[in-house]
Amino acid sequence: MLNEKYADLNAVAKALAEKYQQADPFPNIYLDEFFDPEYLKGVLGEFPDLEKVKDKIYYKNPNEDKLASKGEAQFGPNTRKLVHFLNSQIFLEFLQEVTGIEETLIPDPYFEGGGFHQIKPGGFLKIHVDFHKHRRMQLSRRLNLLIYLNEDWDESYGGHFELWEKDMSACALKIAPFFNRIAMFSTTGDSWHGHPEPLSCPPDRSRKSLALYYYTNGRPESELSKKDQDRITTTFRGRGGQDSAKMTVYNTAVNFANKVLPKSVIKLIKSKRNT
Repeated sequence: MLNEKYADLNAVAKALAEKYQQADPFPNIYLDEFFDPEYLKGVLGEFPDLEKVKDKIYYKNPNEDKLASKGEAQFGPNTRKLVHFLNSQIFLEFLQEVTGIEETLIPDPYFEGGGFHQIKPGGFLKIHVDFHKHRRMQLSRRLNLLIYLNEDWDESYGGHFELWEKDMSACALKIAPFFNRIAMFSTTGDSWHGHPEPLSCPPDRSRKSLALYYYTNGRPESELSKKDQDRITTTFRGRGGQDSAKMTVYNTAVNFANKVLPKSVIKLIKSKRNT
């Protein structure tokens, strides 16, 4: 299912490791034509309109307007085969070599927050850092892999994936969500990223992607303060002068709740949100 030029994953990993680990504003890389295009078209053919299926998550608040699948319920045979490969030993070892993460990478069989993602016209995902600990497995989140599934995507539609400077001073990199492009990056306390501008594609189009996340049992203390190690909710931050006051008020309330509510209550709220 890989494109022929990426067939030798061991050699590819060694060639990419330095570029990934030295990238700005934090370790990241994106690659085009990573998979066999015909195989990936089979995966795209299984992508449902998440708005019309029952088993989904709809994130709708000042920070996000997007749809996501739950677990493997919406995966067809091509998608299931693909994600199982991406969670296999051979691919985990590829990721380990590229990223330089020393702790053993562990896949997520529950696809917590992952799986199919769909953003309709007008939708967005504001700049954020991801939750740091898996709600069920209590493992530390270390790496995101995004696969874009948008054929004939015009850059005027928007939907660019943005990586921001660690101090949130500016956007450092924009990545268009073209078909058969993958993006991957290490997740820490300052790996700010998102798709902040409302999508402007035609009404019959949407931004489609497949997301996989990888974890380790613990992480270096240098990456996160001790109080943030166990955070199971996403942290959003407004872009200076570009995001609404409503978003700021909302985020202040959410962050306050994360500080004062018992962890068990936050887990319960998150579990209810995902049903």
